[in-house]
Amino acid sequence: MAYVAFLKIVDAAKNQEARAAHLQYIGERYREDKVLMAGPFGDQSGGMVVYHNVTEEDARRLAESDPAVTSGARTLTLIPWTILDFDATSS
Repeated sequence: MAYVAFLKIVDAAKNQEARAAHLQYIGERYREDKVLMAGPFGDQSGGMVVYHNVTEEDARRLAESDPAVTSGARTLTLIPWTILDFDATSS
């Protein structure tokens, strides 16, 4: 199971201030193999982070500890996500 963190920007000024710390935080989680992928939305409304190899509790703790969230720059919506294995599902 993976967990998708939707991070909607609610304060553009705080988001700019938190950006470097946010990117560093996500990069560290990626190197720990807790983040599968991450990136901004094309409409500049926010972005998403896909956590994996973690429990739901760990994913929530990690997402809530993101500087973009702790600074108040972004809101967090965390949703469980099943990644399909197309090799296993194709016939």
